[in-house]
Amino acid sequence: MTAPGVHKSDIDPVTGYETTGHDWNGIRELNTPFPKIVIWALVLTFLYSVVAWVLLPAWPLGRDFTRGLLGLDQGEVALAGYDRLEEARSDWMAAFANEDIATLQADTALMTRVRPAAARLFADNCAACHGAGGLGGPGFPNLADSAWLWGGTPETIVETLRVGINSAHPDSRFAQMPAFGRDGLLERQDIMAVAEYVVALGRGQADPNSAGAAVFATNCVACHGEEGRGIVDNGAPSLTSNHWIYGGDLQTIVTTLWNGRQGEMPTWEDRLSTGEINMLALYVAGLSATDEGKQD
Repeated sequence: MTAPGVHKSDIDPVTGYETTGHDWNGIRELNTPFPKIVIWALVLTFLYSVVAWVLLPAWPLGRDFTRGLLGLDQGEVALAGYDRLEEARSDWMAAFANEDIATLQADTALMTRVRPAAARLFADNCAACHGAGGLGGPGFPNLADSAWLWGGTPETIVETLRVGINSAHPDSRFAQMPAFGRDGLLERQDIMAVAEYVVALGRGQADPNSAGAAVFATNCVACHGEEGRGIVDNGAPSLTSNHWIYGGDLQTIVTTLWNGRQGEMPTWEDRLSTGEINMLALYVAGLSATDEGKQD
């Protein structure tokens, strides 16, 4: 006997295929053969994998891998592409390596030609800290405004890139904001007073007769100048331009005074060529070239 819902196999009159014998409310299941195109696709895929296994790099061998009969190496292909790129740009890169910055900056056609390459160089090496457009962020200076720590001329930027700031380079630029509170250099009330004075400086509302002004004159003018406009030679930022690296609100300034600050920029002398440093410096200088208030 056949179980309920199961019929003996028969031929479907419409398709001509044999049925499986199962029946669901009058609907019978066809015993449809597996599509030949799928079988051939699987066969071809298998054959391709075998051929690729023999011809191309395939299996890892610890620190190495099987090279395949063709001996292809993507690392060598990448290096070959890099060599072609270097050869294609060797003409104008030679100019950046040998000419002075002023001559390069004055060559409008050359600067227009290399700007895409300079933008990529900036994106690869600088954007992680200073942002894609050089706008900076908390702890990282904005390179597209008018405020500069060590100077914004291309020649000065070249030197900053070369030696870095607080870096391992023997000629590194060095700057540090003392920890006036943590190291006991100032009392808490003096820190609050000078912090309020600095906030007022940024707003153009500083009272020269306030208690904070007296603390500022004794402890801060050596780096930031008598009027708080900063001193380029020692990398001290202006406190009047409203361009803040860590923030210009009262709480942030108190934190800066209490704990101190010491940013760091790596030296690029051993990472980039002279031509790349010159090109990058000109690109960075150009980020703020349209700022009418630019300070050197």
